[in-house]
Amino acid sequence: MRLTNSPLYWKVWLINGAVLGVGTLVLMLSPASVSRRVVVSEAIVLVVGLSLMLVLNAALLRSALAPVDRVIRAMATAQLGGPAPRLEATGESAGARLVESYHAMLDRLDTERKASNARALAAQEAERHRIAQELHDQVGQSLTVVLLGLKQLEARVPAEVRTELALLRESARAGLDDVRRVARELRPGVLEDLGLLAALAALATDVSARGGPTVRRTFGPGLPALSPETEVVVYRVAQEALTNVVRHAAATRVDLSLLLVGGNVVLEVADDGRGFTPPIVDGAGLEGMRDRATLAGGAVEVSSSTGRGTTVRLTVPVGVS
Repeated sequence: MRLTNSPLYWKVWLINGAVLGVGTLVLMLSPASVSRRVVVSEAIVLVVGLSLMLVLNAALLRSALAPVDRVIRAMATAQLGGPAPRLEATGESAGARLVESYHAMLDRLDTERKASNARALAAQEAERHRIAQELHDQVGQSLTVVLLGLKQLEARVPAEVRTELALLRESARAGLDDVRRVARELRPGVLEDLGLLAALAALATDVSARGGPTVRRTFGPGLPALSPETEVVVYRVAQEALTNVVRHAAATRVDLSLLLVGGNVVLEVADDGRGFTPPIVDGAGLEGMRDRATLAGGAVEVSSSTGRGTTVRLTVPVGVS
């Protein structure tokens, strides 16, 4: 069995055994002897010999166990979902193989995390579609029946109650509009039917129509075709960013752009709202955007400063789509 391929336990045992064996051999072959009462010169020889053995043992063990300490420190600083530190290791020693195993473990964890996120987001999209379908087919149709019934009843009731019926009918109509809007947000049919640019345009128009800030759209030329999964990622990130603007930013204008920059498709949502001072705390919305971006091989960056608005930027490599 080669020493470099031996388990670490046996490697340490062999190193210590070799050091002790060499020390014993030196004492056996050297002319030095120890009196019954140890004199100063003999004590010096023993101390020097012991010191040399300790130094040699420490040097050998350091070369063998240093990668273990590096892996321990790296594991202590590694964060789930964040960039994991990579270590350098060469050769076929036990330490190098430990570092390779650590890197393989990181790769497996990253792959499993991405697969888990993909399954969770796919399940979320499926649930969105199911709820949207039920809202449209059941709640929407029920409200439509109520509207038709109120309209027919309004023509047959006395004039003094027609005003109240008219108010009820308008309330039911507003409820139906809200149900349709929520269904559209849950399942963007325009994204499936007309594509990403039309869906983003409809999203921007809807935000402005509901009393939100004015959304100015910019779609660059030469945008490549993206996979359906990537289009959903881009759309959902834009939707979440615009929702945050409406809820928190108190903005008057938003710039929504989708451009081809180098080998990346870049979505940017920039508002002129109140902004905030970093550090940025990842809430559920921002965490969801980051998870979706990871599925498309991209990344989300958020920059902001108090009084100068906030910018959300999604970068997706074209090759991934």
